[in-house]
Amino acid sequence: MKRILALICCFALLIGLVGCASKDDNKLVVGATAKPHGEILEVVKPMLEKEGIELEIKEFTDYVLLNPALNDGEIDANFFQHIPFLDEYNEKNKTDLVWTAQVHNEPMGVYSKEYKKIEDLPNGATVGIPNDTTNGGRALMVLERSGVIKLKEGAGLTATDKDIAQNLKNLKIQMMDAAMLPRAMDDLDACVINSNHAIEANLNPVEDSIFMEPKDSPFGNVLVVRAKDKDKEAIKKLGEALQSPEVKEFLEEKYQGSCVPTF
Repeated sequence: MKRILALICCFALLIGLVGCASKDDNKLVVGATAKPHGEILEVVKPMLEKEGIELEIKEFTDYVLLNPALNDGEIDANFFQHIPFLDEYNEKNKTDLVWTAQVHNEPMGVYSKEYKKIEDLPNGATVGIPNDTTNGGRALMVLERSGVIKLKEGAGLTATDKDIAQNLKNLKIQMMDAAMLPRAMDDLDACVINSNHAIEANLNPVEDSIFMEPKDSPFGNVLVVRAKDKDKEAIKKLGEALQSPEVKEFLEEKYQGSCVPTF
């Protein structure tokens, strides 16, 4: 009986080792938000298959969970965030996640169901912005670029409504979860929305926004991995595929300016 149990344990260990080797060498599990990141990964999936790499795309509806999932080893990489967001996450959580390939920029836009131009916003209008630090600060920078507010000098990405030096329309800033902003348009005068959430809500950032962030903003979306994995061959192949002519063509044709290639 002992001999049989020993054989069973050895067999189970062998299966486990084979499974780990297969995952490390030939398979990548990448976490992403559905649009546009999941759609972009679908483009590169057959490209990686030709290289002998199986790509499993794990979609997350709550982007806040993606970095913890990566840090805890539940996924091999994630694709959803820009560099300032990653830097802030690492600093706050004492993690060592790194980006390996910059793929595209998603210009942030101001949207309204009632007003057609940013200058049409009435005095005292309520404007929704994301409640996470980097995207909240970014949204305020968008409002500053539009001319409706002015921020204190040096406020930057960590700006909050307390950093508004001049509020030319006496706007009331309401912070909320970024994914909720498209639905909040029914109740608010305007919302500053990340393009991925706008696209998921069937909003066209180019046609539907009443003001759009410049396309050359420094918020390129990147592929992120644990530092120890950045030189793995499969990760390198994924990065190369994400910066391929096929992905560039897909971004330009599919999104028409709402997702701009940065390579």
